[in-house]
Amino acid sequence: MEENRVIDITTGSFEVHKVVSPPHRSTLLKLKNRLKETFFPDDPLRQFKGQTMKQKLILGAQYFFPILEWCPNYGFNMFKSDIVSGLTIASLAIPQGISYAKLANLPPIVDSSFVPPLVYAVLGSSRDLAVGPVSIASLVLGSMLREVVSPTKDPILFLQLAFSSTFFAGLFQASLGFLRLGFIIDFLSKATLIGFMAGAAIIVSLQQLKGLLGITNFTKQMAIIPVLSSVFHTINEWSWQTILMGFCFLVFLLLTRHIGMRKPKLFWVSAGAPLLSVIISTLIVFAIKGQNHGISIIGKLHQGLNPPSWNMLHFSGSYLGLVIKTGIVTGILSLTEGIAVGRTFAAIKNYQVDGNKEMIAIGLMNMVGSTTSSYVTTGSFSRSAVNHNAGSKTAMSNIVMAVTVMVTLLFLMPLFQYTPNVVLGAIIVTAVIGLIDIPAAFQIWKIDKFDFLVLLCAFFGVIFISVQDDWHINFKGVNANYKAKNSDVREYTWYWNI
Repeated sequence: MEENRVIDITTGSFEVHKVVSPPHRSTLLKLKNRLKETFFPDDPLRQFKGQTMKQKLILGAQYFFPILEWCPNYGFNMFKSDIVSGLTIASLAIPQGISYAKLANLPPIVDSSFVPPLVYAVLGSSRDLAVGPVSIASLVLGSMLREVVSPTKDPILFLQLAFSSTFFAGLFQASLGFLRLGFIIDFLSKATLIGFMAGAAIIVSLQQLKGLLGITNFTKQMAIIPVLSSVFHTINEWSWQTILMGFCFLVFLLLTRHIGMRKPKLFWVSAGAPLLSVIISTLIVFAIKGQNHGISIIGKLHQGLNPPSWNMLHFSGSYLGLVIKTGIVTGILSLTEGIAVGRTFAAIKNYQVDGNKEMIAIGLMNMVGSTTSSYVTTGSFSRSAVNHNAGSKTAMSNIVMAVTVMVTLLFLMPLFQYTPNVVLGAIIVTAVIGLIDIPAAFQIWKIDKFDFLVLLCAFFGVIFISVQDDWHINFKGVNANYKAKNSDVREYTWYWNI
């Protein structure tokens, strides 16, 4: 109890007010409150208070399975919108699925756009996220495994390690969600992500020079100097037929992408361009027998759904450390991209996306996917943007996409046998260009010069070292803004090692 003396100016008398001191809180109680604020800022149990047992069961089921929340009110008008958006993103997912699988040094399979979207439709909380393989995670997965195992000399083992890495990526992601560690993703600064993504986009594009130029003997390294050296030391391997076809379709894809960006109502132009490119180029190669004139093609493809792969997972042996390491790196990459994309479109449509629930959904879909011949998947920015512009209402669009991909796998895969690899390279280049966000970099330069320096370090680290090594470096110097929760708000820059 403290006394506070106040002087009345008019009378000159003293007034004494007794002020009650705040109750003393033990260190343990303070720690408990701080942990609650950190791990449970939204207090997921709050909605169960005062509810009947039946209502608690319903709310609990809706919390873990968001599909039960929107499905009872689902109508035909919503389904019409979702079927249009689902078919649209399927037309983009099929050629991208084949392209990204080759980027990961895997067989040209598109199962990653079949089972994972079904799992996410049940567990995910985003209405706009279109899941499937993405370029950066595909590149990192393939490059990290390729350092130890050759995808050409031992393709079966390489495939086993890819599925095992996917399982551990999902396990890591789901564990973060179950432990309520979603706030960790926020520790990655925007500058780090922008620099990393821009550098990775350039590296991915440079890797496509092998297909765009028709080079046979290409370096296995990813840094810019070895890649350019390999390109100019193999000029005698360049194929003018391949270069001509690649240039024409690359211009076509970039033009349609520009139209889609300038006029969102014409989203179908950019969305259908990759599939149209695949169809036209396949017909051209088949008609002129392009494979006999220096144009490399995909070759014979497996028809039908790929068999379960649970028996191919490695949980012991000399490769266990490799698959765990690869799983964690690709898990962080894909999780960061997926949550960022989901939150972006949720903000546009004014609804909430729970980061922890998204971690669980993405993690479980990768764990299930690893047992069904799928590799690391997440929310793709390009497909999600098309999904949003096409008018998707719910995650039903992912189900429509998955069914369309299933039909393609069962009946249409042999039609892609004559698809030229150069067109797949052009599709990848067009897709990753969107990862280079120059306006955001200029904005960071204007706001914070130190953050811009972090951006440059991340960018040049990818360009001159490699994607996975730069990701390790970035995690050793993570720049995160933390605002202290007290009356005197301050900003800290944290650095830690992982």
